[in-house]
Amino acid sequence: MKENVTITVDATLIEVMRDYYQSSIVNNMGEYIDFQAEHNDVIITAFLTKKERKKVTFFGEKALEEARVWDPNVELNEKKEEVKEGWIFFDDQIGSDEVGVGDFLGPMIVVAAFVSKKDIKRLIELGIHDSKKMKDEKILEVGPTLVKEFKFSKLTLPNEKYNEMYLKGENLNSMKAKMHNRALNNMHKQYEDVLNIFVDQFVSPNTYYKYLNDTNEEIVKDIIFKTKGESYFPCVALASVIARYSYLLEMKKLEEKYHMTFPFGASKKVTVFAKEFLAKYGEEELNKIVKKNFANYNEVVSK
Repeated sequence: MKENVTITVDATLIEVMRDYYQSSIVNNMGEYIDFQAEHNDVIITAFLTKKERKKVTFFGEKALEEARVWDPNVELNEKKEEVKEGWIFFDDQIGSDEVGVGDFLGPMIVVAAFVSKKDIKRLIELGIHDSKKMKDEKILEVGPTLVKEFKFSKLTLPNEKYNEMYLKGENLNSMKAKMHNRALNNMHKQYEDVLNIFVDQFVSPNTYYKYLNDTNEEIVKDIIFKTKGESYFPCVALASVIARYSYLLEMKKLEEKYHMTFPFGASKKVTVFAKEFLAKYGEEELNKIVKKNFANYNEVVSK
């Protein structure tokens, strides 16, 4: 069973630890991480903060043993069975994730969520982790509780607007970057003291910031980008579940409006559905619910 341990050290000990783990250091995830290393099957992450004391987390089957090399009195953060996924950070944090990007039908939704240290236990109680590993029934069950108990910012991009932006030269990732930035801004303005901001990485950091070319938009900087971020950071996991919950509600609205059962994804089954929808409601209505840059679209409207 994997363990999770956090110790607090001063700047001098951080230097000693960095030298000790030098040969095991892996790629740095962001500007608020001093270093990350994989040693004896334990992931060691040292975080940068403005405080004199720095936090270092240890995650793995022998995390406690490794952490006690540096602090003989340290104990586990949580009981072993309570640690979710590979969560490696447990202080106040803001993170974002999105859904709908691979779906021909339905909108794209980005959610940024705030999680405090005291919220972690509640997330574990609710069974929150990567939304892709949770059944939709479970997400619909816990969704109302999440949107009531936690602070978040949700942005929804209807497909009509998506298609309009695409025609103006935006691509999928540029739209995502702009939505993530705005959602994160909304949350950061509420929690200005939170320095730990995480994004489920979908492009390189340099490319992400290049997409943020609107001079009227304030840019959230010093983000830590991590692929599969929902498996590492509770705030991203929460954002992913709220986003999925919101997406499911949007799809239910479409089903109620058009009296049809909408499929997910972009498979042949989805193309067949879209053809049936076109025959029933016409091209004008079809263009309101589909992403026209998908290959499915040409298959549906071709004569």
